[in-house]
Amino acid sequence: MSDAPLVGIIMGSTSDWETMRHASETLDALGVAHETKVVSAHRTPQRLYDYATGAVDRGLKVVIAGAGGAAHLPGMAAAMTHLPVLGVPVESKALKGVDSLYSIVQMPGGVPVGTLAIGKAGAINAGLLAAAILATSDDALAERLKAWRAAQTDSVAVDPR
Repeated sequence: MSDAPLVGIIMGSTSDWETMRHASETLDALGVAHETKVVSAHRTPQRLYDYATGAVDRGLKVVIAGAGGAAHLPGMAAAMTHLPVLGVPVESKALKGVDSLYSIVQMPGGVPVGTLAIGKAGAINAGLLAAAILATSDDALAERLKAWRAAQTDSVAVDPR
């Protein structure tokens, strides 16, 4: 694993880490260098601007953005970079993450955000999707991703008893 991060994982608050750590762990398992930062669209807008506009110059290739509630972080990040942005809706207390999902998935035409499932499954899949994007130009990573999927397949029992 190279030291320079290729994937940026950002989240709106430290409480989102419980969900977003699954993206980080997935990337760790695949040997993909990444960074994790708290970047709030509402409370730290300058930090968001600096992060998103500087992502390419720092060598990032994909951004994973997790957010709950109004969930503006993925869309705002996508508006400020041409990199692929993968949005993970974090489960909220009021509406169980459906509000977050709708906020992320309903981006207007022209500013795409690849939207994943709510919560842990979405975070894991965001890590896998980021790895798959990178694997299109990294044969060694493609092999690690194939091995990860094969191991997943092999772990499924044939007999339900």
